Amino acid sequence: MTKETHDQKPPRIELLAPAGNAAIGMAAINCGADAVYIGANRFGAREKAGNSIKDIEALCQYAHQYWAKVYATVNTIFYDAELPGAVRLIHDLASAGIDGVIIQDAGLLEMDLPDIPLIASTQMHNHTPERVAFLEAVGFSRVILARELSLAQITAISRQTSVELECFVHGALCVGYSGQCYLSYNIGGRSANRGACAQPCRRLYSLRDGTGKMIFKNRHLLSLKDLNLSDYLNALLDAGVTSFKIEGRLKDQAYVTNTVGVYRNRLDVILNHRGMRPVSSGTCRLDFTPDPEKTFNRGFTTFFLKGRNRDMAALNTPKSLGARMGTVLSVAKDFFNIHPENEPFHAGDGICFFDASGRLRGTPVNQVDGDRVYPDKLDGIQPGVVIYRNHDHVFVKQLAKAGSGRKIGVRLALTETQAGFLLRIVDEDGVQASATLDIEKNPAEKPDMARSAMEKQLRKLGATDFTCVDVDVQMNRMYFIPVQALNELRRRAALALVEARETVRPRQRERLEKNNAPFPEKQISYLGNVLNHEAAEFYRRHGVTDIEPAPESGMAMNGKTVMISKYCMLYQLGRCRRDPAAPKTIMPLVLVDEKGLEFEIRPQCDECVMELIKM
Repeated sequence: MTKETHDQKPPRIELLAPAGNAAIGMAAINCGADAVYIGANRFGAREKAGNSIKDIEALCQYAHQYWAKVYATVNTIFYDAELPGAVRLIHDLASAGIDGVIIQDAGLLEMDLPDIPLIASTQMHNHTPERVAFLEAVGFSRVILARELSLAQITAISRQTSVELECFVHGALCVGYSGQCYLSYNIGGRSANRGACAQPCRRLYSLRDGTGKMIFKNRHLLSLKDLNLSDYLNALLDAGVTSFKIEGRLKDQAYVTNTVGVYRNRLDVILNHRGMRPVSSGTCRLDFTPDPEKTFNRGFTTFFLKGRNRDMAALNTPKSLGARMGTVLSVAKDFFNIHPENEPFHAGDGICFFDASGRLRGTPVNQVDGDRVYPDKLDGIQPGVVIYRNHDHVFVKQLAKAGSGRKIGVRLALTETQAGFLLRIVDEDGVQASATLDIEKNPAEKPDMARSAMEKQLRKLGATDFTCVDVDVQMNRMYFIPVQALNELRRRAALALVEARETVRPRQRERLEKNNAPFPEKQISYLGNVLNHEAAEFYRRHGVTDIEPAPESGMAMNGKTVMISKYCMLYQLGRCRRDPAAPKTIMPLVLVDEKGLEFEIRPQCDECVMELIKM
């Protein structure tokens, strides 16, 4: 992809949604996603989100009706014996119709891959112009940017490269650099780089200073809030992003459809103002009002997009709190009184709260009577407690009923032929088709009524993917055409348009050509995640002389870094070593998990990052 100039059309913009399965992927497309990403039954960075080739093929067929795209995730690192199976899987996915494959392991670039676009997973630590330029040089058509980047850093990458840039805008955040975290692997042998992260960042930890004093005890010190960049879509477009990605292949359909709705609505306003278009076709009618507070969230943060801030961590709980509803006024035998700050409670809602000991607790709501809420359990609820609603029963029911409202706008023109009539149909992408009707032409007794009836009947596109935005009956003399004949003419024209759209559907086919473009570094440590001989050969061909194998090779990690994070716990807790007003912290700092495992926190203040060292 080349950079757009003033003489070129602006790029089409993509809203990219997660698909834990084909049904969720189709629901995302129905709500306005331009593309979805989905994992196969092996080798995805979320091993619990696997799908059969048959299901992925069905998703591709559904998506392609709207020129929406489907990307497959094969973004783990492989042992040598797994590489042939990974390559076979990618060929099977290509045959199923996917529009690109997301990969992490550079060893795949040494293999015989099908001619489909390659997308560099964020697990490849895509954080500098030099690294992104290298990935572009070796054949990647798109790079998924590191989540930690600021607007200025994204802009710098865009200005120095021509590759498509995909950016996370919503969802869960990894506290460590993606691809650079080995905490899960070292704690229990479950490798994040092989799709099996146990999410140890969501556990309770205590923090001990160099004197042995516990500074903080039993807090979720590594747990981050969820990303929400919905207010910065304009700025990200200016920075060069063309694909806006929602995280969540382990999330349910309600979360995906709601979040897609939020971003579709916002993007449409921006794109219309800029004279830009989305990647896919059609417009969506949402039967609900999207609200990110009403489905899973840990609270929201912009992370590092606008610079470092102290509104990143979810220290009290890694679970979803939902919307704040108000403070308990009084408690009776089987209900509590509360004036809801926003919308009212409903029977079937789920509520949660922090009890007197700071523990998060929850209960369903059985009944509501005005300001009286009757929960299933009252334990821990007392006056002054803040109540959150983490399951909005009415809203989730609305999401479940949200049907396919996505339609592609078309214009119809009916003209006379020597043997009968011709119906031409043109869609919003300029694709056109036609159908003819050979029939005896009988003049209409009431021309105005006949024209009106024709237009009304031709507009009835029903269960097709199309909606009529204009009908033009281009005849000087009006004829009577039976309703059944008009319906058949319209049906065949619509079918012809479906076939024409598939014929001209944009497809990107890229043949990978090996080259010797120099890698930005001469040495690669275990942080490079080189686990197989093909990956090592790839980097050697690109000028790397010293390669350390990945931790999953069996490397002993005692004394080594198991996480690198731009999030600094000291800064978050108000103890930044660069701040002269902050309390002095005696080093070394030790992070202790619930099972007594210890990790040294080693701040790298010159780079403003934090490392966790296995002790």
